Amino acid sequence: MPSGPPRKRPPGRPGPRRPVKAARRHSGNASADASGERLQKFLASAGLGSRRQCEELITAGRVEIDRQVVTELGIRVDSGSQEIRVDGTVLRAARRLYYAVNKPDGVISTNSDPSGRPRVVDLAPKRDERLFCVGRLDLHSEGLILLTNDGELANRLTHPRYGVQKVYRVTVAGAPERDVLDQLRRGIRLAEAFVRVPSVKIKSAHKKSTVLEMVLEEGRNREIRRVLAKIGHKVLRLERVAVGPIRLGTLAPGECRPLARQEVQALRAAVKM
Repeated sequence: MPSGPPRKRPPGRPGPRRPVKAARRHSGNASADASGERLQKFLASAGLGSRRQCEELITAGRVEIDRQVVTELGIRVDSGSQEIRVDGTVLRAARRLYYAVNKPDGVISTNSDPSGRPRVVDLAPKRDERLFCVGRLDLHSEGLILLTNDGELANRLTHPRYGVQKVYRVTVAGAPERDVLDQLRRGIRLAEAFVRVPSVKIKSAHKKSTVLEMVLEEGRNREIRRVLAKIGHKVLRLERVAVGPIRLGTLAPGECRPLARQEVQALRAAVKM
């Protein structure tokens, strides 16, 4: 028995968007699928966060290519011929921005803060692009922090695989003995990991304090303060003076400067981009 004519969708109501595993290409050449840019890399370069955060946007079904929801990672896109949306908003390839900031004590390096405290991103010039910090410095730490909207570069600079060195000038209470500094080089056991300080040197000694230069390749939460507490020396001041090839130099607290092209190229070379 016939079931009657199919029901018509009310005018103006779109049909359900079907998730797709591969983006529709505008090129008739099948080999073009191997070209283009990985979707999560494009999202990161558009300033939507780190590559991992952008992967989460994709798997959550918040990304569309040519009006089709994409949930599979690894898809390649051509932003010149395909329309890419996140949460319904069309994305354009953003100009890439790179800044060095001298973070003062009391300024936070996260982009959001319910308490409304001053943020590192507020020290950058006004712009339309969304910036984020490359790594973090805790509230009372000072010194060099990089700002960018280049998610791929930020991801590599903070990934332990690339071993990008960060140099810190640390003032501690007391006078650490040589065997104590050797202990830092050999490694200190924290709750979540065994931490080695590849290089630690005494830069100057005072009556009640000592200034150390410490080099780290990873950036666990409050890592320097915690390892120094383990050996009995309280941190009085902590300042980062270098990230890879970028130096703090004479940049004053609270100041921000754009990175020169050669500096950006040096950062990219440091992480094999």
